[in-house]
Amino acid sequence: MSSRKTALVTGAAARIGAAICRTLHTRGCDVVLHYNSNVEAAEHLASQLNRDREGSVTIAQADLSMQAGVDSLAKQVSKRFGTLDVLVNNASRFYPTAVGSTQAWQWDDLLSSNLRGPYFLVQALLDTLRTAGGSVINIIDIHADRPMAGHSVYCMTKAGLTMMTRALARELGPAIRVNGVSPGAILWPENAPDSAEKQEILRRTALGRIGDPADIASAVAYLALDAPYVTGQILAVDGGRSLNM
Repeated sequence: MSSRKTALVTGAAARIGAAICRTLHTRGCDVVLHYNSNVEAAEHLASQLNRDREGSVTIAQADLSMQAGVDSLAKQVSKRFGTLDVLVNNASRFYPTAVGSTQAWQWDDLLSSNLRGPYFLVQALLDTLRTAGGSVINIIDIHADRPMAGHSVYCMTKAGLTMMTRALARELGPAIRVNGVSPGAILWPENAPDSAEKQEILRRTALGRIGDPADIASAVAYLALDAPYVTGQILAVDGGRSLNM
């Protein structure tokens, strides 16, 4: 068994999750790269990282909105590592749910993937995290505190993840630290706003620019690996946007 630290990153095939994987891997971690459906991207990233350090990255498929998927992923991680130093709950679904037209399946889908999944994954990995004196990092959103029009259910799930971070930090210490990173405008979503809306978002951002996935990855690495006396905290990485929402 490797003496290196071990990490599981959910939703790790692309975008911010992939950046977190690269950063933790660069910092010397062996990584389980979780994906749900994007197997091609997961295999490509794992291949790249394994070229740098053979056998250091493995991929694992699971739908974390389903309890069977949570249990399957936990078993794959335990089989691979035995213990776990870092769990990054990054996997998340994002789409609008306007009040008046929200469907029950959308409510269930967003709460299951964005809140229920992370909670029960921590629970399923509790023994492995305790054995290692591990760290949990939840990827939240600045809209957990300041709601975004047309996305009420998504915002509620992220607000719940904020409270989950604080509640678990209190309950699981001193063995396990639990923190969160709250991104601002890092990558435009697939259904990106138009140019005028983008400019308005940047106008309300103190640094006047969009961030980079590496900014989130660096914050995760700090909380996971370099902050042994930090728990129950939410670090906003938003270029100052939360100062002027």
